[in-house]
Amino acid sequence: MHLHDDAPSLFVLVAFARAMRKAPTQSEALLWAQLRGRKLGVRFRRQHPIDRYIVDFFAACARLVVEVDGAVHDSVERRRYDAVRTAVLERDYGLRVLRLDAALVERDVLAAVACVRAAL
Repeated sequence: MHLHDDAPSLFVLVAFARAMRKAPTQSEALLWAQLRGRKLGVRFRRQHPIDRYIVDFFAACARLVVEVDGAVHDSVERRRYDAVRTAVLERDYGLRVLRLDAALVERDVLAAVACVRAAL
């Protein structure tokens, strides 16, 4: 694992991830209900720490990260941050990152699941 100098400790990340699992957004809860229990044939973890980041959903065997992006991701600054984050996950860890709009998940969760299935 490639750790950066400004990265929070693993203890802090794990504690934050655990807290996030207990308070998911509506879109995360909807998608999790469709991904949990190997419903797509692979095990997904939710709010999983990778490097200095916590990803929404992670299927290790498929090397797939699924991110649900709500309105907070609409700002220019957040888009830049997300692009850097995606680049690190892809370049340093060989992962694929699928970004789903939270509005899609909330409007048509089965369409969002179809996107995930296609990425697997």
